Amino acid sequence: MPPIPLDTDAQTAITREVVMRYHLAWKRRDLEAILAIYHPDVQYNDFFQARSMGLAELRQYVIGTLPRHPDEYLEHNDRIRVDGSTAFIQYQTALQGGGQRVVFRSSEAITVCDGLILQVNEYASLVREQLPGSEQRPAPAISKLGLSARQLSFMARDLEDYFSQQQPFRDPELSLARVATATGYSRNQMSYLLNQVLGQSFYRYVTQARLAWLLERLNEAGPAAAVDELAASAGFNSTSVFYKAFRAHTGSTPKAWLKAHCARTR
Repeated sequence: MPPIPLDTDAQTAITREVVMRYHLAWKRRDLEAILAIYHPDVQYNDFFQARSMGLAELRQYVIGTLPRHPDEYLEHNDRIRVDGSTAFIQYQTALQGGGQRVVFRSSEAITVCDGLILQVNEYASLVREQLPGSEQRPAPAISKLGLSARQLSFMARDLEDYFSQQQPFRDPELSLARVATATGYSRNQMSYLLNQVLGQSFYRYVTQARLAWLLERLNEAGPAAAVDELAASAGFNSTSVFYKAFRAHTGSTPKAWLKAHCARTR
């Protein structure tokens, strides 16, 4: 690795210009522009995955972490700070899961040499509220799952889109393995997302999706709703399981919920 330039005012200006081009290339999702800014001897350290990469590995890494939807963005916590050959970027990505806000807080220390990025040290941590009465479980080594913090965010979006568009929860036999295959991830990756990131089990995630779909149908049908038929159509294969889940979710029986809801919407 070449020697790091001295931390002069002139170097600060060069670093700022290089890192701003890098930042804007990411915003434009311009893969080739991003790769062109890396030094031939670049070392990229993703400490969330405990992974270190050189230039030859970065094309696939960047492809896997580039935003894929127009509304996907990183929320920056601070302006880009530059001092000599080093720049610091702080940002976060927020997810919703299990009735709580889940946030990946990330920072990057970027070193510039010869007008190119010589080193990136990326750090990320998961921040989420602990649900009352829940047990904090140790997370498996993320390095074994092959996912960066950004990729976990994309994975959560893919899961949400799959449930919203395909409604797989309406099949009473839906399994975690099937969801993983349909969304293009491994079973272990999907399990990590649900348990460690969103803080809930696969069963609970599916039950919430079934209840959300059912409540929409009840709202449309009103007092004449055939509750048991709708529950079966939502994917519940047991009326007792359905009524228990409904009460836990709404605090009332379907009949009481319909009566109260209709009274509010008259």
